[in-house]
Amino acid sequence: MNKEQHTFPYIQRLLNGAEVEWKTLGEISTQISGMTGVSNKWANNGNCRFIDYLNAYKHIKIDIHHLPFATVKKLNQTELRQGDILFTSASETPDECAISSVIEDKISNGIFLDDHLFGIRINEEYKHIIDSTFLNYYFHSPDFRKIVNKAVRGVTRFYISKVAFMRLSIPIPPLTVQNRIVDILDKFTKLEAELEMELEAELDCRKRQYEYYRNQLLSFEMLNGGGKTLNNITIKTLEEITEIKRGRRLVRSELNKKGCYAVFQNSMTPLGFYNKSNVCGDTTFIISAGAAGEIGYSSIDFWAADDIYYFIPSTNICSKYIYYFLMTKQSVIKGQVRRASVPRLAKNAFIKMQIPVPSLTEQQRIVSILDKFDTLINSISEGLPKEIELRRKQYEFYRNALLSFNHTSKNESASAV
Repeated sequence: MNKEQHTFPYIQRLLNGAEVEWKTLGEISTQISGMTGVSNKWANNGNCRFIDYLNAYKHIKIDIHHLPFATVKKLNQTELRQGDILFTSASETPDECAISSVIEDKISNGIFLDDHLFGIRINEEYKHIIDSTFLNYYFHSPDFRKIVNKAVRGVTRFYISKVAFMRLSIPIPPLTVQNRIVDILDKFTKLEAELEMELEAELDCRKRQYEYYRNQLLSFEMLNGGGKTLNNITIKTLEEITEIKRGRRLVRSELNKKGCYAVFQNSMTPLGFYNKSNVCGDTTFIISAGAAGEIGYSSIDFWAADDIYYFIPSTNICSKYIYYFLMTKQSVIKGQVRRASVPRLAKNAFIKMQIPVPSLTEQQRIVSILDKFDTLINSISEGLPKEIELRRKQYEFYRNALLSFNHTSKNESASAV
């Protein structure tokens, strides 16, 4: 066994001179594969239950209380147990490979693993010296994630070699130290979750308040000064007050992880970055595939791919006024999405949508009011979202300080395989 040569202050105090041993995952555990011969996943019933990808990806501890059904041809497969640690095997980004979650609760027989996951089970001879929850926390540490990312392979879809994964080394401090770290991190996790729930509840209330005021400000009655006949506004269709254009496709090889201009394709999250833009800032757009029906606005130049329709407003029309009005019709627009393997929204589903158009001055006044609400609620640098992010970073700082073991030479060589 290898002795730990360099540790960080928090760990030094907990160790109090005790040694840290290192073992490969292949030495201390056995790999668990996902179920085979699967049909009717997510049905109302089946001959087994299983732990699905999102359960493992979203929860640091598996939720065993709401497991979906599936049907498998053979039931004599590996059944999951308390203490098993599960991992995502592939994803569209390297950072989402080998994200771990642990089964802490007692689990009934006949629970299998999704075929998009794999897992490890600590061998009997190591169960008395390794706490699986400690190990799961360590798998989320920056030190381990850095090594995992080096072992990830792929171009458009990424995966981790399970052989290389089992060659990675993990620290084994004394069990009392592991238990102490778990106790601290469990309390931090619970506290952080409670604080986030409180902040997110407050954020949800603010959003509801914002949506109410937005819908009132943009209602026909309000815009028309309370009258039922057209006094202060005109009614126009979307295609009458804007030029509706479709973006142009880029292939993944043309994209960069960083760059001057975000590329929007089928999500509000940029697909990547490109060295050119094809849409100017202050533009409203709609996604037509994937997250079809989602409405976006960009204050800066960007690249619209072919699943994006964007709007160039005519004279005396404020682009962001269009955005805010379309947001009041979000549910109507999404109701026009054609559900298929890839959800799609046809251009004809929204171009005839009627919009009340007040004077440009009134449009700008409404936009100014709604911008203030929007900043409070949605900005990553202001308001409650910033507070939520600060809480997460605080939790991550303490977690990482407790799990910072310096031992990378073996892992670096293993990840190169």
